[in-house]
Amino acid sequence: MCVSMGPAEFSGTTLYMGRLHHARHGLVHVLGYQNTAVNRADGPNAMLLHLPAQGMTQDNFLDVGRSSDVLERMVEAVRPRSVAAGGMAWMGSAPPADEVQVFEHDIYTVLLASDPTALPAALHRVPAHRRPALDPELTRFYAERYPEYAMAVCCFDNAEAAKAKPLLMWYTPLDPDVLTAPALDAHTGRPPGMVGQVPVDHWVLFGSDEAPTGWGEPVDHDRGMRHRLHEFLPAEVRGEHFSGLLPNGDFALHHADLLAGGRASRMTGAVGR
Repeated sequence: MCVSMGPAEFSGTTLYMGRLHHARHGLVHVLGYQNTAVNRADGPNAMLLHLPAQGMTQDNFLDVGRSSDVLERMVEAVRPRSVAAGGMAWMGSAPPADEVQVFEHDIYTVLLASDPTALPAALHRVPAHRRPALDPELTRFYAERYPEYAMAVCCFDNAEAAKAKPLLMWYTPLDPDVLTAPALDAHTGRPPGMVGQVPVDHWVLFGSDEAPTGWGEPVDHDRGMRHRLHEFLPAEVRGEHFSGLLPNGDFALHHADLLAGGRASRMTGAVGR
């Protein structure tokens, strides 16, 4: 489940969405994202993640360090609970608006923007060996369908694709009561098709620091994990594995429904304020 700037294959996706009250940042959402990528483009490629976030900067990206199995440990906690797609219930200060931040994170050069249409003019700031081609129709798609969302473009080259660690980031959400995981699917460099169904193979996991004891499955986190990473992670998670065919879109779940044991809904549009 991923949108790429060029031809690619993605499998084994894990999505984690958490909600917590952080000691310094207040109420935040935490996104974890990992997959296995095979780049089919002739040159560099990139993953695109749209985020219902405000005021994101490089500091919102968490370094997993040696704890590169952080999402795998969450999956292990819930692995016995697996379903096919057909079983799913359907249901800091902000940077200037025109600024595109460019920085290095793990194997990626990341472009972070509040306006997707500003991305093409910033591509020259990506090192040549990681600089993908960008179809302007793709950025217009996100600007029209996901207004106010932040856009993270994670650029990589062929040699580095297999070495990626999981992406983990926190942010102030547009809607604190709705947990939204980016799960659009398009592997051609063109805008995602929003009609019909797409094949899925991924885990969707959720956590909350307001969950009562015994609500979910306890996670056996790495005991050597850095404190800055651990303070954003849940003690327990709930989640399921989905396979088969589903309509193209993101996963979303109201926090109250999460605590009551509800499942994520597939959303085909933005979840805003």
